[in-house]
Amino acid sequence: MPELPDLAVVAEAFNAALAGRPIVDALAPGPLAVRGTPGELAALIGQRIRRIERTGKFIVLTLERDRVVVNPMLSGRFQLAGAGAARPARTALVLALGGRPSPPADPAPWTAGAPWLPADEASLEVRFRDPTQMGKVYLLPAGVQRAVPGFEAHERGPDADDPDLTIEVWQTRIRRHSGELKNLLRNQAFVAGIGNAYSDEILHAARLLPFRRRSSLASEEVDELYTAMRRTLTTAVEVLRERVPPTFERQVRDFFAVHGRGGLPCPRCGGRISQLSSGGFVTSFCRACQR
Repeated sequence: MPELPDLAVVAEAFNAALAGRPIVDALAPGPLAVRGTPGELAALIGQRIRRIERTGKFIVLTLERDRVVVNPMLSGRFQLAGAGAARPARTALVLALGGRPSPPADPAPWTAGAPWLPADEASLEVRFRDPTQMGKVYLLPAGVQRAVPGFEAHERGPDADDPDLTIEVWQTRIRRHSGELKNLLRNQAFVAGIGNAYSDEILHAARLLPFRRRSSLASEEVDELYTAMRRTLTTAVEVLRERVPPTFERQVRDFFAVHGRGGLPCPRCGGRISQLSSGGFVTSFCRACQR
């Protein structure tokens, strides 16, 4: 499923490509995925996109008046395409966009001069598709209260890459939570943005088994888990910035150390990677070098 690194790259790239553009049409080919009325969807037309950003596992489009919040869930993907290009099956939302007078003032530095950036005068479409139809698009008109499960501030911990999540804050927060380490990292109320795949990668980097309980960690292991989280996510974002555009719906994970690599040798110690499946989720780890 899309996690913090995947969505960070989409948000940064789409903000650079789309901020300042007006919505000239709004369609919901998969209306069951859209939480909002046809009138609210139509009201997006004419508004300019002010900013696109990631919060936790959500993509947020801030318009001149309203907002659109997307939760991709398990298999939701985003696509940037030229106007009139064939739309893939299971497309849930299409926003057709016109030209803009100028690019945004503060695009992510890595997007500057990127060959995949559309010309400012170009017409294009941003699409959200989901083969499993689990993902949701929430229309949030100004003045309308609509619940977005998991999005409200009281439901989320700080983003895993938030500069304000210092090691001291981490040490304080982690003491409030119990249970197994993999479940802890996936708990959005603890830190937001990490899911099934990157929790495996972080725990491998920290040399900790996914089934260790938080209460069993020594203070230095708590600190190493924090360091491994930051390092793993930062490295992943750097890799994805290079390898994802312009095919933003493609999920790149062949650089992973352990997740989904059951039976292969561990890149650190050469031991055989173990892999378990429960509830539709895979857990991958090395019994030889994770403790």
